[in-house]
Amino acid sequence: MPVSISTMPGIPDVLSAAEIEATSRHLADLQMPDGQIPWFPGGHCDAWNHVEAAMALTVTNRVTEAQRAYQWLADIQLGDGSWFNYYVGSAVKDSRLDTNVCAYIAAGLYHYVLVTDDEEFARKLFPAVERALEFVLRWQLPDGTIRWSLDSTGRAEGYALLTGSSSIFHSLRCGVALAERLGMTRPAWELAAGRLGHAIAHHRGAFAPKNEFAMDWYYPVLAGALTHEAAVSRLNDGWERHIMDGYGVRCVSTNDWVTAAETAECVIALDAVGWKERALDLFFLTRRHRREDGSYFTGIAYPETVTFPDQETTSYTAGAIILAADALLNYSPAAGLFREEVLPAVMDLAEPGCPLGLAGECA
Repeated sequence: MPVSISTMPGIPDVLSAAEIEATSRHLADLQMPDGQIPWFPGGHCDAWNHVEAAMALTVTNRVTEAQRAYQWLADIQLGDGSWFNYYVGSAVKDSRLDTNVCAYIAAGLYHYVLVTDDEEFARKLFPAVERALEFVLRWQLPDGTIRWSLDSTGRAEGYALLTGSSSIFHSLRCGVALAERLGMTRPAWELAAGRLGHAIAHHRGAFAPKNEFAMDWYYPVLAGALTHEAAVSRLNDGWERHIMDGYGVRCVSTNDWVTAAETAECVIALDAVGWKERALDLFFLTRRHRREDGSYFTGIAYPETVTFPDQETTSYTAGAIILAADALLNYSPAAGLFREEVLPAVMDLAEPGCPLGLAGECA
């Protein structure tokens, strides 16, 4: 049986316990009878953001709702281990297969078992995790990177994305840890993570150039591919470009459009390198996006101070807020999932003939 956790406390002068509970309730209210959590009422759902919301439900003691969310994923998983990109209810809206989207169930289910100690449910869902990660690893390239998707015709895209690959790296590590928790070993996942992590840390040119996106800036740190001095250097280098002082994180560095989800995720990355005060200051800025019902506007454009998309609130934004609060409070047993303290270290595996070897500097 899952372990019950108490109500998450608030962060003084930033986010109260009642406000965290309201955001959790908002997510629960969004959930459909079959377990699916759409972005907003009547909106589409994708497996990655669905998992993000399920993780937030887990740490706010809505375990039944989290179980239903993961069971929905298992129930609709395709035979090859993947999920379509977007669903609206039971219909498929976008049939692309995104490798990062498919991998994230591993992070979600490991997060679930860390919080609840419910190994029975995790064991039941583990086959879905295994199928998902095996699907993803079919698309790992000789340089360690992973193709980002297959289009609607089944044609694999020829390149990898840094944000998606960083998230896959984290999901693989979670998959390895989950298997070990359940008394199994998956050395192939560990080796794949080592190859992918090396590419992220040392071969930035192996990924499609998308430097303008904030996620490409902080995700290698958030996912643990960059740690210690390399992580600090990465965050410092992009700070002025991606942080809009007094407002939050620009989703794209070329526009003064601040998104609450990217801001909250960046908070978790800052927490991972020990920048607690900076993280708290940045997290406070998400209050501009908060609504009375506990939901959060996706983004606000400046200097007009208008919501964009217009009046849109999203489940993944609410989920990111709760996970950032958990990290800052160090509240749940999974609060350190994006720090080094929870996941085992990964080998840095250079590809044969790699000119950087095992001690290269980030490219």
